[in-house]
Amino acid sequence: MTIDLMITLFVIGFTGSFISGLVGIGGSIIKYPMLLYIPPALGFVAYTAHEVSGISAVQVFFATLAAVWALRKDKLIHYQLVLYMGSAIIVGSLLGGYGGKYLSADAINIVYAILATIAVTIMFLPKKRIDEQEQSEVTFHKPTAVLSALIVGVSSGIVGAAGAFILVPIMLVILKIPTRVTIASSLAITFLSSIGSTVGKWMAGDILLWPSVVMVIASIMAAPIGTKVSKRLNTRILQTILALLILGTTIKIWVDILLQK
Repeated sequence: MTIDLMITLFVIGFTGSFISGLVGIGGSIIKYPMLLYIPPALGFVAYTAHEVSGISAVQVFFATLAAVWALRKDKLIHYQLVLYMGSAIIVGSLLGGYGGKYLSADAINIVYAILATIAVTIMFLPKKRIDEQEQSEVTFHKPTAVLSALIVGVSSGIVGAAGAFILVPIMLVILKIPTRVTIASSLAITFLSSIGSTVGKWMAGDILLWPSVVMVIASIMAAPIGTKVSKRLNTRILQTILALLILGTTIKIWVDILLQK
């Protein structure tokens, strides 16, 4: 791997991981298309969808670990929510991570596009103002939380994501969790999901060592910075940033899929 390619991968990893800490996602919604399109556009190696999903899985594991560590003293993580959704999502992501080896590259990209489309649709639904609630006052429907986490785990495990880019809208709109509690708790749930995804991708043989190492180093540096910046921003701004990121990525991936047909 050349120095230029290492720098390119580092920038991709840093950018995605900063966003991860900023809006409470694992970063794969940004890094998946960046890894797929940017290296070949600059004349470097073109990674396959399977390789991109493997690199993403490892990177998300370390990005969310670093972000959760940075948030550990803020008392925003809802541990009961993490227990219910985390238990379901780690099982689903393990199944999806390993099962992805049996899908074609086009099928993996389509799964990604469907997830992003669902996420952006949910994000633009009307929201009830619930950000005034204290963490201790937050309640949620447990069966809905478990079922949604299981489904998200399977589908996101296929693309090497941890599912936070769709998990966050579900928590905000369907479970009605306050934004800051959602961001902190989703990072903890995403970390658990990334364990299943990473193990599944490793079992499937989709993980490339050195590109993953570069992305991990960038993640450890950038994710905590994103979490610190998020504390200074208005929650409406955070939701808008997330919605626009998902919308842009959704449009891009669907255009590419449709133009290939």
